Amino acid sequence: MFSRIGVIGSGAMGRGIVQVFATSGCEVLLYDVRPEAVEQALSFNKDLLERQVAKGKLSPEQLAQTLARMQPAASLEALAGCDLLIEAIVENLEAKQGLFRQLEAIVAPSAVLATNTSSLSVTQIASGCQHPERVAGFHFFNPVPLMKIVEVVRGERTQVQVVERLCALAEAAGHFAAQTPDTPGFLVNHAGRAYGTEALRILGENIADFEQIDRILRDGPGFRMGPFELFDLTGLDISHGVMESIYAQFYGDPRYTPSYLAAQRVAAGLLGRKSDGQGFYRYVDGQQLRSPQPQRAHVSVDRSFWLDSQDAQVRGEVAALLGAGGAMLEEAAQPSANAICLITPLGEDASSVIARQGLPAERTLALDTFCDFSKRLVLMRQPALDPAFEAQAVQALGSNGVPVEVINDSPGFIIQRVVASVANLGAEIVQRGIATPATLDRAVMLALGYPRGPLAFAEFYGADKILAVLRGIQGCYEEPRYRPSPWLRRRVQLGLSLQTPDQPSAVQEQ
Repeated sequence: MFSRIGVIGSGAMGRGIVQVFATSGCEVLLYDVRPEAVEQALSFNKDLLERQVAKGKLSPEQLAQTLARMQPAASLEALAGCDLLIEAIVENLEAKQGLFRQLEAIVAPSAVLATNTSSLSVTQIASGCQHPERVAGFHFFNPVPLMKIVEVVRGERTQVQVVERLCALAEAAGHFAAQTPDTPGFLVNHAGRAYGTEALRILGENIADFEQIDRILRDGPGFRMGPFELFDLTGLDISHGVMESIYAQFYGDPRYTPSYLAAQRVAAGLLGRKSDGQGFYRYVDGQQLRSPQPQRAHVSVDRSFWLDSQDAQVRGEVAALLGAGGAMLEEAAQPSANAICLITPLGEDASSVIARQGLPAERTLALDTFCDFSKRLVLMRQPALDPAFEAQAVQALGSNGVPVEVINDSPGFIIQRVVASVANLGAEIVQRGIATPATLDRAVMLALGYPRGPLAFAEFYGADKILAVLRGIQGCYEEPRYRPSPWLRRRVQLGLSLQTPDQPSAVQEQ
């Protein structure tokens, strides 16, 4: 373990790191080029800890001990006795390299230098040091005391012992240590690329408006926030900058392609909550303004319905919904001449399924089986659909009060596209050895607040279905963006859980 920790940079990240380690029993010194910033940071921490005392979460004795362990450092030289130095300064490569060169001249040769960078290469930062083997990434998330995860990033020359010691320190402080190599976006920012990027593409193709997309992804997979709410919260300039950075660092891999929509909105200053309350949504006094969901006129349902799915659970749920609206679900293998046809594609658009099955296009819609039918249904129209049959389908399926969304034709609806993209990128991360399946899922849930990790999402919907969705989308677009990860495909083919890591070789080197 480390006996004394020095933190450089007293912003939100720096002061949070100080609080976490001082609370866990470590002596921590805080330095900033502005002494008044150090005072403000320590005062901020004191106020937070006093609130914990008031709530009974911390005793007065523990408060006094913790405050005594948080001390200001008047200069970098005052950090000479520290055996761990954590920088949390501006996100600039030259600034971080310059700081580490200064520290190397001050601290002991055995001291560890850790960077809290979120986007810069740890290996590049370490390249300016005389001893790059003692440099590692130690990336926390804001607010540090509440976000119980830290990425421990090993650069190309980082010693194994350095990573092990940082992991032990983080775990002792109550944070999950997610080990990852030095790759673009590390683990969390890499895994998080699929959610917003795919949502922007769906919006850009006019498949649904941004509020529809957010509603569907909240009520279906159970995301705490829709992607466009999230863009507004974090600032679209920040999110778009990360998208462009990771896309460039992976040399234009289509999986990470940013959206021109985001670039335009950033140029217009529509960044979210921080830009005068205007992003994708508008905000008044900090409150998000949402448009009421359109109310559809009541229509008479005079048609029966036919469903292509033979899944007993799906048929039962659809029959119950239709029955509540006074409609009947046909049981025949082929639809009658008057039936409204409901198809359930995986990854394909409605037009492709209609053409392949020879169904009557004017009375056929698609129903997304990835929805939670108790919360929100999603239907997909196609260009040849008669609006009167769309209205009857919405009326019949939504008669019990469950909202029904209707979107334009798309390979993979919305939930299928987004969840499959998230799961596929997660599988590729494991394929590349960036994280184990368990580390990936836990890190994403802790850092991004997803209701499930990427691989757990795939297993919830069915890994075989996720693979089918990806193949369907790729077939429709003929783009490598949706190519299935070989790691995912192999496990589906072999009937293995996605929590099954690759097995080490049994052959020992002589």
